[in-house]
Amino acid sequence: MNDASKVSRRLTQSIAPEVVEHIYGPRVAGDLPVAFPLISALNQAHLLMLAKQSIVTPAQARDIAAALLHMDAEGHEAIEADPLREDAYFNIEARLIELTGADTGGRLHIARSRNDLSAAMDRLRARELLLQLLEGAHALRAILLERAVLFAEVVMPGYTHLQPAQPITFGYYLTGIASALARDTGRLLDAWKRVNLSTMGAAALATTGFPIDRPMVADLLGFDGVLEHGLDCVASRDFALEITAAAAELALTLSRFAEDMHVFVSHEFSAVEFPDSICGTSSIMPQKKNPIVLEHLKAKASHVIAAFTSAGACIRGSHFTNTLDANREALSMVWGGLTEALRALALARIIAAGAEPKADLLLARARANYSTATDLADLLVRHGGMDFRTAHHVAGAVVRRLMDAGLGAHEATLALVEEASIEVAGHKAGLSAGQVAEALDPTRCVMTRTTLGGPAPAEVRRMAAAMHAALATEHAQVAGWRAHVAAAAETRSRAMRTLAG
Repeated sequence: MNDASKVSRRLTQSIAPEVVEHIYGPRVAGDLPVAFPLISALNQAHLLMLAKQSIVTPAQARDIAAALLHMDAEGHEAIEADPLREDAYFNIEARLIELTGADTGGRLHIARSRNDLSAAMDRLRARELLLQLLEGAHALRAILLERAVLFAEVVMPGYTHLQPAQPITFGYYLTGIASALARDTGRLLDAWKRVNLSTMGAAALATTGFPIDRPMVADLLGFDGVLEHGLDCVASRDFALEITAAAAELALTLSRFAEDMHVFVSHEFSAVEFPDSICGTSSIMPQKKNPIVLEHLKAKASHVIAAFTSAGACIRGSHFTNTLDANREALSMVWGGLTEALRALALARIIAAGAEPKADLLLARARANYSTATDLADLLVRHGGMDFRTAHHVAGAVVRRLMDAGLGAHEATLALVEEASIEVAGHKAGLSAGQVAEALDPTRCVMTRTTLGGPAPAEVRRMAAAMHAALATEHAQVAGWRAHVAAAAETRSRAMRTLAG
């Protein structure tokens, strides 16, 4: 038997060295630390169900329970990571049988398969990452909203196509990021009801003839219910794609936020300042203060997108059953991709907390850089009797005259506006100097934008308050989910101690 498989009497040869080197070796070494607590939870829930259903005797259940608790105390370091046993599960089972004997420890695998076990492990792992993503997104949104209120009156140019567009405030910009993140978080929230379902009891694909209690196992693991169809249980990892897709969208929002900050912090823009603690330097250029965190954050989205793309490519063309291309290879980059999304959230939090807008400079730019031209056009509509397109052309002519003269928008005079009006519209607009000055005042422009969703400070504060209330509701929901999972673990732990005597 030395040349035979360690895990099957059907296989008469040991695993080829190439398979060990490229598949089982990396799998066992990488999976065991992560898989051990997941398999431990699944083992305990399954055992408690087998004992309740009298599928194992009380004595067998007691001995297995004691051995499982002993293994928990030992930790995964006590498990031999033997690649000839193919994976973490067979290695953990080998340790159980070593402690209890095959006639006892070998009974734990009654009415289950690595297929439903692996699916359940993936769901437990994805569930925890999903909770962490939600908690991280909530923390970031809270910081953004707090800072938005703080900077609700810091007037700055808003940009489209990276050109001055209309005056806004830095607080308005931050609530915009928070608003997008709320939708990103919503997609993650929606994934919970599909990931938090138990596959245990599906066995290989066709369930089992033993009188098991699938809902009991689901409850002990903190799942909200059972995914009923056995084949679907072992064939599908759509929940992982869903979470990764949602995480990719979130990471894209963070990447765009970082790109804006990267431009704003440049010497040429100098719109915001970051603390030295989140910047780096140069090995040769003494003056350098490099915004390294922003560069890393921008790139994180690429890893999450790559994880989703890799998973989908692996699943494409796979059979609808348990297959290693769809279920193991497909997820090989998912866990790393979701971890990168968590890192992105952590980096975004310190960026949001550390960004300090240069209020005086931003206001001066908004006064000079023609971002108030739309308000001048609106003034011509309201008080100059023009249609908007004509007013648009008059305001454009004003801007051109100012630019040709090397003047800023705040330096426009009534005479200049009337000259442009005569040139374009064929008549004077009939405005006053005070009206022109008010229209070209960026602070007044912002203050008049009280429309729902506008940048007026009062509206920014209202939106921030509404977003914060919604965030509090979400936070309570996620806290409830985590508490439910923790309560199930405590129930399982107490039952195991009782069973072990």
